[in-house]
Amino acid sequence: MKIERNQVLKKLVDMQYTRNELDFKRGTFRAKGDIVEIYPSDEAETAIRVEFWGDEVEKISEINPLTGKTIAVRDHIWIFPNSHYVTTSDKMERALQTIEEEMKERVAYFKEKGKLIEAQRIEERTNFDIEMMKETGFCQGIENYSRHISGREPRFCAIYLI
Repeated sequence: MKIERNQVLKKLVDMQYTRNELDFKRGTFRAKGDIVEIYPSDEAETAIRVEFWGDEVEKISEINPLTGKTIAVRDHIWIFPNSHYVTTSDKMERALQTIEEEMKERVAYFKEKGKLIEAQRIEERTNFDIEMMKETGFCQGIENYSRHISGREPRFCAIYLI
């Protein structure tokens, strides 16, 4: 397969993997010369070593993450995202817009009810989360924004006392 080493590294970062040369653990990768080692987040006992020759994948090996010894040679591998909340940049942009719109609605609601502290708190927290998602693609509690990221409509449960 022809693919540049740097393209693989960029794709891993996009999938929420972190580069760490010292602490090789699940959800990380390391790169030394023409060798990229990936510790998939869904694996407990094995890691992947991808060896490049220029812009071509020369060899894919399943390795022991502690010793680095080859367990098996593979023809292909699937590497799943490190987070369930990985999405395209277009979807993330749309999500950030809808999160901001909903925040403005909630802030207006709290201000209308005279709950200024609640309005300030939700505005500060949401703006912080939006900034984190813009900068890193992730924030603490991102699951709270999953509806926006996946593009689902809000669900309401209306209960009436008659």
